[in-house]
Amino acid sequence: MAVDDACDLLCLDLPHAERIRAALPDATRIESAAGMARGLGDSTRLRIAAALLEGDELCVCDTAWVVGASQALVSHHLRQLRTAGVVTSRRDGRMVMYQLSDRGHAVLSVLVEVDNGTAVDTDGEGDAVLEGANRV
Repeated sequence: MAVDDACDLLCLDLPHAERIRAALPDATRIESAAGMARGLGDSTRLRIAAALLEGDELCVCDTAWVVGASQALVSHHLRQLRTAGVVTSRRDGRMVMYQLSDRGHAVLSVLVEVDNGTAVDTDGEGDAVLEGANRV
């Protein structure tokens, strides 16, 4: 039998709901986090970001070779990652060098830990929680 996604009874545990609402990050922080998640929501961009996690700083040419994609495609995705705040760039002569931003590095590190199975159940309710992970 399928479970309906809505309650059959209209009720509200107001003190509980107020505590949760008060603990939520403000809308600006949520939007920023959503933008970063959208930036990493493509397998090519995630692969590029993972390469930058390993390689610290890479130019477009090196990044394209590492991830096995064309320079044009990699350049396009790097622009999207920069817009999302995942990477930063600097010009070095005729080359543009990219590296993960501090937030991009933190997010990628957590994704790698989760993917490596190092998430631990610390809340006692079966939810995977990373040790030392910070909220949005």
